[in-house]
Amino acid sequence: MKDKPVNTALNKDRAIVERLAFWGIPISIGVMGLKMLAWWVTGSVALLSDGMESFVNVTAAFIAYFVIRYAQRPADHDHQFGHHKAEYISAVVEGVLIVVAAILIIQEAWGALFAPEAMQAPWLGLAINAVAGVINAIWATILIRVGTAHRSPALAADGHHIMSDVVTSAGVFVGLVLAVVTGYAILDPLLAILVAINILWQGYKVISHSLGGLMDKALEPDEEAAVRDAITAHSAGALGVHDLRSRRAGAAAFIDFHLVVPASMTVGEAHDICDRLEDAIKEAIPGSTLAIHVEPEGERAHGQKVEIEGIEQ
Repeated sequence: MKDKPVNTALNKDRAIVERLAFWGIPISIGVMGLKMLAWWVTGSVALLSDGMESFVNVTAAFIAYFVIRYAQRPADHDHQFGHHKAEYISAVVEGVLIVVAAILIIQEAWGALFAPEAMQAPWLGLAINAVAGVINAIWATILIRVGTAHRSPALAADGHHIMSDVVTSAGVFVGLVLAVVTGYAILDPLLAILVAINILWQGYKVISHSLGGLMDKALEPDEEAAVRDAITAHSAGALGVHDLRSRRAGAAAFIDFHLVVPASMTVGEAHDICDRLEDAIKEAIPGSTLAIHVEPEGERAHGQKVEIEGIEQ
């Protein structure tokens, strides 16, 4: 019964993440339509490049939705620690798609660099593209905040990807305004290349962060500090804690450590201490799973130690 409120909160988090991932599909399709309309109206290679990135956004939105649904599945016989890491795979794929989009943009812009053409109906096209950019900015902010708060790497990666698209749109808008005002048509493809370089950087960040999750990266420093504080405050009766280890897998966190108790302590008493520690740590780190190894005093300590007030280790 102790875990019921925690499980209820986790189920609520999962529902929020899955709902946002679903709505990402129609929103990305709508934004792509607006950007391609802006390109069709103007004939601008920079706007075409911006629209091409939106094709990647649509693909990424489909991938994110289905992978998030899979990652939300409870643990089963074949995946006894859950399916959380599927989100990291989605984020890596999305990072690769970002890089591919940047390369396609550079390729398209390179040809136009040597044969720049004046835009047709530039102000109408820029207005349409601006509307698409505003929609993307709002949506990306929501995805990043919710993805970070609810420990969804795929959702957060989708948000960062879309935010890079917002940067693209903003840069394209400013550059094309300058191109129209000055009459320098070459600014169009030059701008597309500069924006593509920024997109490459965003793709690198998404991939490197996701690979860290696939490689069982430890909890963030503030999370590990919360675990240590919970152990210090709720380990009365124990003699020490050592070999503290952790890893993050999407919304789930896995923590294990050795708990040293007096040799004369009964199994029941040691179990009570473990229960207190589990409750405290799960409250500090929602979605965490713990493995506590109880050992009698006299065993040689190893790994990371946790200081317990009033006890010298």
